[in-house]
Amino acid sequence: MPADLALVSAIRATLEAGADPERAVAQQRYMRSEIPFRGLSSPGLKAALRPLLGPWVHADRAGWEATVRALWDEAAYREERYAALAVVRHRRARDWLDPASLPLSRHLVVKGAWWDLVDVVATHPVGDALAAHRAAVTPVLRRWARDDDPWVRRTAVLSQVGRRDATDPDLLRDVIGVNVDDRSFWLRKAIGWALRDYARTDPDWVRAEVDRHGVRLSNLSRREALRHL
Repeated sequence: MPADLALVSAIRATLEAGADPERAVAQQRYMRSEIPFRGLSSPGLKAALRPLLGPWVHADRAGWEATVRALWDEAAYREERYAALAVVRHRRARDWLDPASLPLSRHLVVKGAWWDLVDVVATHPVGDALAAHRAAVTPVLRRWARDDDPWVRRTAVLSQVGRRDATDPDLLRDVIGVNVDDRSFWLRKAIGWALRDYARTDPDWVRAEVDRHGVRLSNLSRREALRHL
């Protein structure tokens, strides 16, 4: 099934109509993005997409995925990728966020390769697939935690953020454990964030993990993990 090119064209036209060149320059500088921005604010983008995505229906998974890839891979402006994430998370696509959606999510992570995109993929399509299909998705995330791509590993670490009581602490321990010696900022920050988030649910577990890792846990990860404890 081909991409919904009518939707893709409508999104691009809407983004162009809402462009703010001055804001766009500041956004691109802040995000250190090679892809330029149109200059829409986050609330403005949501409002612009609402009338397009609200009634949108696609017949099948293949067409949905093709539409996402068209927006993502052919993006001339960063907001097109934000729009692609909105299509990924569309209410009519919920049943497609399953183990078969993980190759798409990995593609978005590898090609997006920056926190504003990767973190949404990690906590939503990937996190949603994990929540709904834990037995099938858990071993995939354990493999991702050892991936050569650091953004794929960050995705595995962050995949349970926001899940509270539904968090699998064994999985969290494993994906952190294989990355605890990584010195990259993005992994150290992700480890701290994941631990800090779970500390709201089980602070004793988090304290024990911080103590167990000892000096192997970076100062950044430790500060983040214990921030509210």
